[in-house]
Amino acid sequence: MSLKKAMIFAAGRGERMRPLTDARPKPLLEVGGKPLIVWQIERLARSGFETIVINHAWLGEQIEAALGDGSRWHVQLRYSPEQEALETAGGIVNALPLIEDNGVSEVFLAVSGDVYADFDYRALNARAQAMKSLAEPGMHLVMVPNPAFHPNGDFALTGGVLSLDAEPRFTFGNIGLYDTRMFRDLPRGTRRALKPYYRETIARGLATGELYEGLWENVGTPAQLQALDQRLVER
Repeated sequence: MSLKKAMIFAAGRGERMRPLTDARPKPLLEVGGKPLIVWQIERLARSGFETIVINHAWLGEQIEAALGDGSRWHVQLRYSPEQEALETAGGIVNALPLIEDNGVSEVFLAVSGDVYADFDYRALNARAQAMKSLAEPGMHLVMVPNPAFHPNGDFALTGGVLSLDAEPRFTFGNIGLYDTRMFRDLPRGTRRALKPYYRETIARGLATGELYEGLWENVGTPAQLQALDQRLVER
């Protein structure tokens, strides 16, 4: 199975990025000469993705105007507007009709529009195939070494399986595979984070993971944006 569907989370307000995000949505802030979200779209397109769903709330019309229908990257962009940001799980539920075709369940990739990573998404195809064959919906999370701003990590990784209480702990890199069946019970329009889904799925032994140690930046502040910009320009 080759992954074809992805979702990019782009609905956040970017409070810590103010004043840069007062007049521009955070995923459109530029590093290395192009918007953060464009780096993600280009990498997804190169990895064989055909449909990319983008949710938005704050200044979302700017995102649609800047990116268009996706044809310049040879992908189809589908937009899922939210009146107020529904957080990650709520955003997925709102976008389910765009991720699934005719209500058929999908294993799909979800990434953040404000994360930069050199991760090769094609490496997830085999994992997606394994998830597709599970009787119950699982997930697969890409973990990264703990950054300075998150020293205690999120979950442990033991033999490719995520754990809530083992050591050492790593940080979730905002790159994950999910099964749409997992979100069937949440009513559309509900604000809900993904964190409860992580904990429940891990507790049931249905969450796998891998450690990625390449270039990864969760761009949260203007200083981080500037540092990443410099790094990409130098490359």
